Amino acid sequence: MSSALKTLDIEIGGLKDLKRALSDSGLGNAFERAVDAFNSNKGRIIVTGIGKSGHIARKIAATFVSTGTSALYLHPGEASHGDLGTISRDDVVFAITWSGTTQELSDIVNFCGINNQQLVVATAHPQSWIGKAADICLTLPMVREACPNELAPTSSTTMQMVLGDALAVALIEARGFSPQNFGILHPGGLLGARLTTLEKVMATGEALPMVSLDATLRGATIEMSRKRYGCTAIVDQDNRLVGAFTDGDLRRSIAANDLDDNIASHMSPNPVTASPKMMAVDALALMNDSAVSVLFVTEQEDRLVGIVHMHDLVRLGIG
Repeated sequence: MSSALKTLDIEIGGLKDLKRALSDSGLGNAFERAVDAFNSNKGRIIVTGIGKSGHIARKIAATFVSTGTSALYLHPGEASHGDLGTISRDDVVFAITWSGTTQELSDIVNFCGINNQQLVVATAHPQSWIGKAADICLTLPMVREACPNELAPTSSTTMQMVLGDALAVALIEARGFSPQNFGILHPGGLLGARLTTLEKVMATGEALPMVSLDATLRGATIEMSRKRYGCTAIVDQDNRLVGAFTDGDLRRSIAANDLDDNIASHMSPNPVTASPKMMAVDALALMNDSAVSVLFVTEQEDRLVGIVHMHDLVRLGIG
């Protein structure tokens, strides 16, 4: 346990050094220039590195892609044997090397120089050959490795990973990448379910319980019984939602009133509504906050377009 805690202390110390470095003009300015370069290029971000830095580069490329920034990982060895053709004129190359002496990157760097390709480098040694070749050099602070021999990449790869995350998040903000955009790129699994919008799960058409404002208590009760939601929407002649009639409303009305009464006298006005674009996870939170099990889904001018039950959302796995 003491070894684990020591490892965390050392790596946290490295991240604190990175934070301080980003707060200073050197790395901070280079970081902003890198974000501008990545955000303004018309092509992709070609992320490269080898060894442990290569594994980090793969992850950074994957994070870029999953957050709406076109990117791919290019293995330096494969690049030297034909895959340099992967790099297009509009791409930006992002090379990651802690030591700055990684000779396997030389063919990619030379290719960038010959073709006037923009090169961003992250290294702890800006005076290395690759640091000097970079158009933008992200100079990482020197850090003590957590390995007892101070040899195995540990703190250094943690710092590289966090730098990549910081770049990805900055690009999310720069590009206005929304949760809806995120959901489009993550349709599977629990994450996809949380980011599903109501328009994908709501009931519409014949499945939507709905009566007009001039319906009777009897008619509303029949419509509510025919559908599975325990309520029915009340709409005006323009299909605008004006109220809801629920099981609770029925219990309060049935004993003391004529079934031919107009439903307007028994409905609950101002039911809780949501937009078709609302995410499922937000809709579930709204239901819990409002103590309701059903949401009516409306568009412009309160026009009714759908209905969703809490059970529909729980079945997605987000409850």
